[in-house]
Amino acid sequence: MGKDLVQLKDIRKSYSGVEVLHGVDLALASGEVLALLGENGAGKSTLVKILAGDIPPSSGTLSIDGTELARLDVYQARQLGIRMIFQELNDAPTLTVAENIFLGQWPGSGGIVSWSEMEKKAQEILDRLQVKIPVDAIAGSLRVGERQLLEIARALTQNAKVLVLDEPTAALSSVEVDRLFTVMDQLKSQGVGMIYITHRLDEVARVADRVQVLRDGNSVLTVKNSEIDRTALVTAMLGKESEKNARPAAVKTSKPALKLNNLSSRLDYSDVSLTVNEGEVVCLFGKIGSGTAEILESVFSLRPVTGGEIEIFGEKFSPKSPAASAEFGIGYLPADRQRLGSFGIRSVAENLAVTCWKKMSTIGFVNQRTEFKAFERWAEALRISSRSGPTQEIATLSGGNQQKVLLARWFEANVKVLLLVEPTRGVDVGARRDIYEIIRRQAKESNMAVLVATSDYEEVVLLADRALVMAKGKIVSELTGDSVDAQSLVSASS
Repeated sequence: MGKDLVQLKDIRKSYSGVEVLHGVDLALASGEVLALLGENGAGKSTLVKILAGDIPPSSGTLSIDGTELARLDVYQARQLGIRMIFQELNDAPTLTVAENIFLGQWPGSGGIVSWSEMEKKAQEILDRLQVKIPVDAIAGSLRVGERQLLEIARALTQNAKVLVLDEPTAALSSVEVDRLFTVMDQLKSQGVGMIYITHRLDEVARVADRVQVLRDGNSVLTVKNSEIDRTALVTAMLGKESEKNARPAAVKTSKPALKLNNLSSRLDYSDVSLTVNEGEVVCLFGKIGSGTAEILESVFSLRPVTGGEIEIFGEKFSPKSPAASAEFGIGYLPADRQRLGSFGIRSVAENLAVTCWKKMSTIGFVNQRTEFKAFERWAEALRISSRSGPTQEIATLSGGNQQKVLLARWFEANVKVLLLVEPTRGVDVGARRDIYEIIRRQAKESNMAVLVATSDYEEVVLLADRALVMAKGKIVSELTGDSVDAQSLVSASS
C-alpha cells in the first residue's frame, strides 16, 4: 500500500434536522482495498455519495490525494479520479465494447470519430486489466460480469485513482466473481485504491486489506482484515440489540403442501429441494441475487424451470403461466407491490377481488356488491384503514394497508400455497408486526403453506417456523427453533 488517497474526517450528514451520519472518519491508501460493511440503513451509501460528490456533507472535511475540501461536487470528484461502480449496469447496450469504454470521449477531430484509434486504445485498457473481450462486440450481448468490467475499464480511461464498488457481485455467477477479483488484484498492483461495499463476508476475506463497519450512522470498527474473524464482524454489524427479537411459537405440521425436488433455473439457482407443510411459514433467507426470489418466481410460472420437479399436495405441477398457477391454488406477491402487484388507479375492492372476478361475475359482468362485501369482510379481519371504504384508490393507502389488501386478495381466493417476496419492504414498524401476525394466523387457520423470500433477517426471526439460508443459488443451511437468530442467519448467508 502506498500514499493516502482519501481522508474523510468527522463527516456528518443531516436530512430535515435528523442526523444520519454521526462524525464518521474513513481513510484509503493507494493500492488498498477497504471493505465497507454494515446492514441496510447503516450509512454506507450516504458516506460514499458524499465522497463521489453526489451529496454534500453537513460538516466535516475531505482530503483527496492531498487536496483538502469542505465538500465535493460530481465534476470535482471526477477530476480528482473518483469513480463509482454500481451493481446496476450503466452502459449503452446497443454500442460496442470500445464505444462503451470511451463513452462520452470518443477520440477524433473535426467532429469525425477515429474508430481505429478508439479500438486500439480500448484494447490497451483491456490488456491492462487482462480481460479478453472483443472490442467490437455489442455490450448488450455480453454477460453481466463482463459488462461490469467494461464500467471499470471506462473508469480507467478517465484516470481513476479511487474506485467505489457497491455490491458488484450481487448478480454475478461464481466464475464472474472470480474474474472480477482478478481484475481488482491487477488494479491494486497499479496503485488504484478501492472501497468495496458488500454483505458477503467470504468476499471480504478474499479481497480486503482493511475492514470498516458502520452501524446506525456510526463507525464502530476499523481493523486490518487479518486481525478479525467472521463472528466479530457479524457482531459489529448487528449490535447486541438486534438479537433480542422474540421468536413466534413454531407450528408443527407434517402434511407436505409444497415440495421442490432438485429444482434448477439456469444460473439463478440449482438443485434446490425443500418442503413446506400445511399451516407452516418457511422463510428463504439470503441477500439479493442469492436465488431466493427467483425460486418463488419459478413456482408461480414467472421464471423458467430447467430441471427438477414441483409437487403441490403430492401432485406434480408443471408451471405454465401465472393464471395456471393461481388456478392450481398458488398465490404470489412480488417485492415491488406498486409496479408489479397492484393496479394503482383502481379501487381497493377491485384490487382485492381481481383473482376472484370469475366467481363474482354473471354473464361476464362482475357484481360490484359482491366485491364490496369481500373488501369489507377482510378490512375488518385485517384492520385495513381506507378513508373512502371499498372505493378508495389503492395507491393512496399507506404501504402497510396496500400490502394487507394484496394479502387479502389471495386469502379471498382461498389459495393453499402462498409465495411472498420481501413482504414488508417499505412498510413501517407497526404495520410490519401486523402483517407478520396476519400471515401466521391465516396460515394456521386455513392450513395454508407460506414460503417467504426475504433479505431481512429480523423478518425471518419474527415470522418463520423454519428458515432455509441461501447463498449463490444454493441452500447452505437450515435453521429451526431457537437457532433462528440474527447472528446465525447473517453468518450463514455470508
